[in-house]
Amino acid sequence: MFSTSIDILNLVLAVCIFFLSFFLCWAIYYFVVSVQKINRLINKVELGVSKAEQVIEIAQEKLKNSAAYFTILAEVAKKAMNFVKEKRENKKTDKKKK
Repeated sequence: MFSTSIDILNLVLAVCIFFLSFFLCWAIYYFVVSVQKINRLINKVELGVSKAEQVIEIAQEKLKNSAAYFTILAEVAKKAMNFVKEKRENKKTDKKKK
């Protein structure tokens, strides 16, 4: 089967090339799988960040709206207090006149 040492060398080189190519294919496969996992993780993080930004924007809008409502309510309360104050003063002046 093997007549010279070159035949043995060729066989050994063929086996080594086979195992080297197998190892490289295996390493490339795991590298690609790792990159895919990292890509999925990055997508999930981006999705989480965008949802957090949406929540923050909604909270800011609600705070702005509620601040506007508070100013309106403050004005209404102020006018109501002035109205009550005027009514009390009118009652006092009516009692003094009688």
